[in-house]
Amino acid sequence: MVNKPIKRHVSLQPVSREHHFGLLLCWKIRTGLSKNVAPERIKNYVDWFYQKHLIPHFQFEENFIFPILGNDHEHIQKALEDHKKITSLVNQNANLPELLVEIEKTVEKHIRFEERILFNEIQKVADKDQLNEIQDHHHEEPFMDNSEDVFWK
Repeated sequence: MVNKPIKRHVSLQPVSREHHFGLLLCWKIRTGLSKNVAPERIKNYVDWFYQKHLIPHFQFEENFIFPILGNDHEHIQKALEDHKKITSLVNQNANLPELLVEIEKTVEKHIRFEERILFNEIQKVADKDQLNEIQDHHHEEPFMDNSEDVFWK
């Protein structure tokens, strides 16, 4: 069975591109762990990525995308719970190897959920004004990676 590419509305495409960089974070965590990189090095990168990319991404989704379905919608409740769980995980520092695996799995599962389920549902119900508001408020910037410690190479 082959997964067909999802046709994403133009207003949501920049947010989907941000998801791509989140999946790269997961790949970097897996790669670092497989190369036996010191977990502290990987966690430093995770902390940087969270501050620089995930916090603004979560805030944008919560302010401009999630209201389309409303906070009572089961998919929005799940996404908000995921955001809280990811934040909680990133704010921990004990048992780093296990923590990094949990962060990687949680972030990847969350992104897959948003891309395959949540955003499709939002595209079905959003009107033109709502989609325009997303587009008007999202200011996509080129992804700037942290190259101080490229442990994944």
